[in-house]
Amino acid sequence: MNASELQPVVQFLQGLVPFDTLPEDVVVCCAKAVTVGYYSKASGYVNFDANSPKLYMVRSGAFEVRDPEGVLVDRVGEGEFFGFSTLLSGEKVVNKVAILEDGLVYHLPQSLFDNLRSESRNFDKFFTRAFAKRLRHEARFKAKDLTTTSRISTLMSSAPIVIDAHASVTQAALLMRNSRVSSLLVTDNHKLVGILTDKDLRNRVLAAGLDGHISVHQAMTVSPISISSNALIFEAMLLMSEHNIHHLPIIDQDKAIGMVTSTDILRGQGSQPLLLIGEIERQQDLASLISVSKQIPLLLQNLISADARAEEIGRVLTSVTDALTRRLIVLNQQLLGEPPMAFCWLAFGSQGRQDQAACSDQDNGLLVAEEMDDFAKGYFDALTHAVCAGLDQCGYEFCPGNIMAQNPQWRMSLKQWQQVFEKWVVTPEPKALMHASIFFDMRSVYGPQTLFDALQDKVLAQTRDNDIFLAGMTGNSLVESPPLGFFRKFVLERDGSEVKGIDLKHKGNALINDIARVYALSAGIKEVNTAKRIRALMDANILNRKDALNLADAHEFIAHMRLSNQGYQHNLGLEVSNYLLPAHLSSLVRHQLRDAFKVVHEAQAGMKMKFMRSF
Repeated sequence: MNASELQPVVQFLQGLVPFDTLPEDVVVCCAKAVTVGYYSKASGYVNFDANSPKLYMVRSGAFEVRDPEGVLVDRVGEGEFFGFSTLLSGEKVVNKVAILEDGLVYHLPQSLFDNLRSESRNFDKFFTRAFAKRLRHEARFKAKDLTTTSRISTLMSSAPIVIDAHASVTQAALLMRNSRVSSLLVTDNHKLVGILTDKDLRNRVLAAGLDGHISVHQAMTVSPISISSNALIFEAMLLMSEHNIHHLPIIDQDKAIGMVTSTDILRGQGSQPLLLIGEIERQQDLASLISVSKQIPLLLQNLISADARAEEIGRVLTSVTDALTRRLIVLNQQLLGEPPMAFCWLAFGSQGRQDQAACSDQDNGLLVAEEMDDFAKGYFDALTHAVCAGLDQCGYEFCPGNIMAQNPQWRMSLKQWQQVFEKWVVTPEPKALMHASIFFDMRSVYGPQTLFDALQDKVLAQTRDNDIFLAGMTGNSLVESPPLGFFRKFVLERDGSEVKGIDLKHKGNALINDIARVYALSAGIKEVNTAKRIRALMDANILNRKDALNLADAHEFIAHMRLSNQGYQHNLGLEVSNYLLPAHLSSLVRHQLRDAFKVVHEAQAGMKMKFMRSF
């Protein structure tokens, strides 16, 4: 490497922690020893030489470190490293490094790396901490529970039973009988177009008075919900629960390769969340639902103990809440009779975002298809009071702000809801903006999706690129800031003289929820779950990859800390809260938490610059 080639490497190392602490002559020596590698995204993965381990220093590009099962361990960008785990542990390379963006990487040989560690305490300390952080990341991204670490491919039928869409229903029934299966995958020109189940034959053929000569495509379920073979069993469980289905086709590269059923999952995993949801759906009265709901705190503690990801825990707990809500609606309709019109039960806030944890209260409303006459008002008043009271008795306390379907203010027709949202958007007063932080995270738990879509589509059309509204939302979300003070110390919440701790919910995750919400509303993105919003914003190039991944990681880490702390409080018999005492944290975790809050602070600054620069 000549002098002109050497200088940029020296400058890069001098600005790179921990090389910036080394004497200049040592940095020059390192620059002379490095080799340069160019990694193309088209290659897929970094090809490691097992006989020549190195420290990989990213000059440009982006990479993902994944374990042998494909589970995400860490993400690495410019000015960051990979390969040090092998150098420190002496073990062979087992992780894979995926190339996300074309990158230039400097390689430092192991011999020089070892010398620098022995001669520089700061250098050694940095990589020892980085190794500990990597181990912490592995714990964050993995879970010990089989339902969250096992792939659906371990349960699926390896040889799917397939029938052509133009075959007759009689042929399909014979194939199902002879194969001893309750469902068939339906293909047309080798492409999956539907699924035919026992239920379809019963409801769409026999009950309709049709004979067996009709073609399969007339009786099948079109465009069925499907999943990839690389998905987690946990994700398949959630899909089945959310869509109330029992058969899930497995698709890879647009080709049907298998099928998994709820029976397969129950047999293979004995899954507690799915069993609990099934138990909820079997109950016939409120007393039984109250009894079953007492298992929910234990489910939460089991998930925390298994070190499941916070995003997964939120989705599991919310799925249980959704199931309880739907069962209460069905049971009360059996008592009250058929509803006078179509309606949707709306979930707002944490249930809407699917990120519920302990201490969740109710935030809900009712959307009805038409204006209500006196009979309809009476019917829905009785229904909503019964459901909200039932949820309260099952452990979901009444909303302190009375944002509940039992409040007539939040029981409206489609037209009325549209008018209310329009008023909030057009006239973004402080109270309207307060409501926006709750109501704009909405999801339908029960009722026709088309009715809900008519509301959500109208709302997103009004918020998209609406500068005044978005500036107001941004200003409202910047009232709170991450709990970092001078000298990077944490700002603690106090109740009189008592130190309550770091408010991880309101000074952490809630701020990231606000950031994701404002950006999503500005772009008309329909996702309401914060992690999914961030991914959608990254995919749409509204947030750059690095900022989006940092924000997603901060959201997961803070939520993980909040849940772990609640598990700790529960085990000690303490009141479960959102407050964390820094004294309970190691120096490494305190450092990581400060980094996460710094990401939130920078994201707030970026949001302010984007949406408030003209105001």
